[in-house]
Amino acid sequence: MSDKTILSLRDIYVEFDGEVILNKINLDIKDKEFVTLLGPSGCGKTTTLRIIGGFLDSYSGDVFFDGENINKLPPHKRNVNTVFQKYALFPHMNVFDNVAFGLKLKKLPKDEIYKKVMKMLATVDLKGYEKRPIHKLSGGQQQRVAIARALVCEPKILLLDEPLGALDLKLRKDMQIELKNLQHQLQTTFIYVTHDQEEALRMSDTVVVMNNGNIEMVGSPTDVYNEPANAFVADFIGEANILNGIMLEDYRVQVQDSVFECEDKGFDKNHPVDVVIRPEDIEVTSPEEGQVRGSVVETIFKGVHYEMTVNCGGCMWLIHSTVAQEVGREIGMRVIPYNIHIMEKLFPHTENVFEAEVVSCDADNGSMEIQLEGNTIKIEGQCFDKGCVLEISVKPEDVYISGEETGHLEAYIESVIYKGIHNEIILETDEHHWLVSSDIDEQIATYVQMKINFDNAKFRVVREAEK
Repeated sequence: MSDKTILSLRDIYVEFDGEVILNKINLDIKDKEFVTLLGPSGCGKTTTLRIIGGFLDSYSGDVFFDGENINKLPPHKRNVNTVFQKYALFPHMNVFDNVAFGLKLKKLPKDEIYKKVMKMLATVDLKGYEKRPIHKLSGGQQQRVAIARALVCEPKILLLDEPLGALDLKLRKDMQIELKNLQHQLQTTFIYVTHDQEEALRMSDTVVVMNNGNIEMVGSPTDVYNEPANAFVADFIGEANILNGIMLEDYRVQVQDSVFECEDKGFDKNHPVDVVIRPEDIEVTSPEEGQVRGSVVETIFKGVHYEMTVNCGGCMWLIHSTVAQEVGREIGMRVIPYNIHIMEKLFPHTENVFEAEVVSCDADNGSMEIQLEGNTIKIEGQCFDKGCVLEISVKPEDVYISGEETGHLEAYIESVIYKGIHNEIILETDEHHWLVSSDIDEQIATYVQMKINFDNAKFRVVREAEK
């Protein structure tokens, strides 16, 4: 990997039908680097790849290649090639002709084409396969042909859009190693798209974690695993205990009723934070020696370790250990300060606070209607003057996803993080973000109907009605 930046994305913004796909992302990629774009479905990974390849224009922003703006350069004039998930090989051509296709378009001499193709086939371990029909190749061999076809034209950057997705698990793992070795051998910049966390950690020099059209973190595999930027990254990369905590002061954090020493500082006193502890970083002790204690509710053998779920005062902790503990046994748990990671919460407030105008008031029945994001919502048991503006505070457990076809608002699920007791869900509507506490698992990057229970809400007049 070089220190030279070969590709830069600046404020890339893309939307389809009013939905933001890429939200002004910025990214620098170094020459000869293996970069993986990692994230859930719908986060913008493939769109980013298509922008780089020239197959899609952004609404705004710039793409720089070797310092030159290439926004208006068509795909075939960019020094970039792409390998797709389904390979897009020509079934009527043999292996040699598939690999030679791009060179023939460039009208290179036949002897030069032959030398380049045979050298590339040897590089991808397909020497002797040049006359083989495509339909007589295995999935892994077809993938090698697709890579050879993309690399034989000597692009400066190779784009790979989930190219291992169609392979079985064993072949997929073998090809991960082969791809990494090939990239190292050819010293070509690889930009790889996947939603597989293990694949990203195993292959990459740099991992770019994406969610909801944003870049959440850029770092080495070690950094994104051991020092995640936020709860989304911690949850998406490997397994983690992500718990609500209070930063009492520098180097001291409270989780449930226990106080832990940590290595983080700079937070306000008594500041709500997210606390991340990896399962393998928890030491099992006797109940008396532990910082916290709990009861084992499940033990599963995973081959290299036992995965245990422990109930600590109603909060479920996950532990990985080479020694199994019996279900029902009380144990202690201890974590050294270095293995406790403190981060700001994805949602900065403990309640949902928003403003809404009263559009009608029925004093006789003790009810009113408010206008919220263009929707009229009826609230029983409250009545304020028509025309006044209210500040309304609603707890996360009083905002919920409705199973019905209609709700108060349509919302987009940005993130779902399990906090040991319940899921913390962040919803996005046209004008607000909402925090939801729920026992139900939800799928991120989907649209749902959201309802608000106003029974326990707090109301405050922030602007009186005009007389």
